[in-house]
Amino acid sequence: MSERPAISVVIPSWNTREYLDACLRTLFASRGPTLEVIVVENGSEDGSAELVESSYPHVTLVKNEHNEGFARGCNQGMEIASGRYVLLLNTDTEMRENALADLYRFLEEHDDYAAVAPRLVHADGRTQRTVQAFPNLRTALFFATPLERWLPESRELRRYFMRDWSQETSRDIDQPPAAVLLIRKSVLDSIGHFDEQFWLFFNDVDLSKRMKRAGWKTRYLAEAKVLHHVGGSTKNFAGFVPEWQKNRLAFYRKHHGRLAGVWVKACVTWTFLDWAVQQWVRRIRRDASAPPEPIRSMWGTFWSYVRS
Repeated sequence: MSERPAISVVIPSWNTREYLDACLRTLFASRGPTLEVIVVENGSEDGSAELVESSYPHVTLVKNEHNEGFARGCNQGMEIASGRYVLLLNTDTEMRENALADLYRFLEEHDDYAAVAPRLVHADGRTQRTVQAFPNLRTALFFATPLERWLPESRELRRYFMRDWSQETSRDIDQPPAAVLLIRKSVLDSIGHFDEQFWLFFNDVDLSKRMKRAGWKTRYLAEAKVLHHVGGSTKNFAGFVPEWQKNRLAFYRKHHGRLAGVWVKACVTWTFLDWAVQQWVRRIRRDASAPPEPIRSMWGTFWSYVRS
């Protein structure tokens, strides 16, 4: 019987063949404990599955006919993971130096932590500000609304984006992104995997919140650095904004109640009307003969959201 791997790496993949290749190559080149690598292929049309089959035959490949979404894809990988830890890893990341070994060592030495996340960096070494505090009702009013444009340095935005911390030092945190996140499998077995109603967004926020409510801590480890090609795994997804709004609404309803959902819809309605007025003003200055096409095309999406 083969020895249980220390870490099961779960990589959801959707039309990012070149990123996936670099992700796997640097993962296997990095120093660290024994690995089991699982790639969940979400119906890519760019040859991603064929790449894994031909170049990485030792990787476990799960093939979905269609894009099942980030949460479901990760869950499929986590359901068959056999390691003591699970590393959630986006295809648009590349392991650097001893990052994986550092993350693993931290959890081995700190039994009261459920998860640990590295510092994500750009190709030139600059730190990416990826860690945020948990969103609350004030966040819905200040973030992604006209208030963010009018009061960009408000107390709430400073709190939510943790702007008083450089993210270049280690500390305990609320919610790291799941782009690179090492988690105890025993914790996942206890509190559950991703909630699949969060198809693409807020699944990691929800998981972090459930871990904290269960009494676990999460660490940000600044010395562990991982290259992250920002947006590499989502830039080709046409429904980015509607899906983000849908998933955010589900998060507020789950953690703050149905009235919070009404509040979020009100904030989105205000934001949509503000955007529509700006589009009208721009169009009138150019051509007063017809309303802007973007408003007509977005109205159906907005109305569907309000009715949800």
